[in-house]
Amino acid sequence: MNEKVLLVDDEVEFLEAMSERLRLRDMEVKTATNAEDALAMLGEEQFDAVFLDLQMPGTDGIKGLKMIKNMNPNLQVIFLTGHATVEKGIQAMKLGAMDFMEKPVDINVLSEKIHKAKARKMLLVGKEAEARISEILSSKTW
Repeated sequence: MNEKVLLVDDEVEFLEAMSERLRLRDMEVKTATNAEDALAMLGEEQFDAVFLDLQMPGTDGIKGLKMIKNMNPNLQVIFLTGHATVEKGIQAMKLGAMDFMEKPVDINVLSEKIHKAKARKMLLVGKEAEARISEILSSKTW
C-alpha cells in the first residue's frame, strides 16, 4: 500500500512541485494551503504523514500541530519550513512533531521520512489495538 501524505503550506507553487515529485514516487498526495482546510481534510480522510509549514496566514504551524494531535495523536506530523529556529524546532518536538526540516529539502530524504512516518503510525495503531483487545479480554468473565 502506498503512503498517503497531506502537504500543508501557503506557497501554492511549492505544494504543486512537491506533490508532483512525491506522486512520481507512487505516493498519494493531498494538499491544503492553510491549517483550517487541513483539519477539515483530516476529519474526513486518513493520512500516514502530514507535512506542515511553520508560518502560514491564520492558524500557524504550531497551533495547527496542537489541533492535529488533539484530533489524532498517532498521526505523524513533520514540519517543513523555510523559517526554522532552534526554539521553534524544540517546541514542535515537545508538542509531538516527528521531525523538523528546513526548505529546501532533498526529495530522497523527504521520501525516507514519509516511509518512517508510516511505519511509526502503524506501530502506534497496532499497540493501541493490542491494548484495547487486552482490556476487552480482561473485562470478560468467562
